[in-house]
Amino acid sequence: MSTKNKRKLKKLDLLEMPNPERIKLIAEVKEKLRQKMAEAKLWQSLIEAENLTINGNIVCRENEQTNRFYFDNKT
Repeated sequence: MSTKNKRKLKKLDLLEMPNPERIKLIAEVKEKLRQKMAEAKLWQSLIEAENLTINGNIVCRENEQTNRFYFDNKT
């Protein structure tokens, strides 16, 4: 994120928020963090694999560049 975008971010004070809104915000943040952790673990396991096969097609072999593989996040 660039410096300009950081300056424009709205700062939230959780203590001044109503309880239902605060609970909803915290739940959303937890879910996003959970998803990011799951994705990081997936990528780590893919990096550690010697051969990566998806639907019977080898898309990556040890010491070769990954090809024909992309991650489509539809959220």
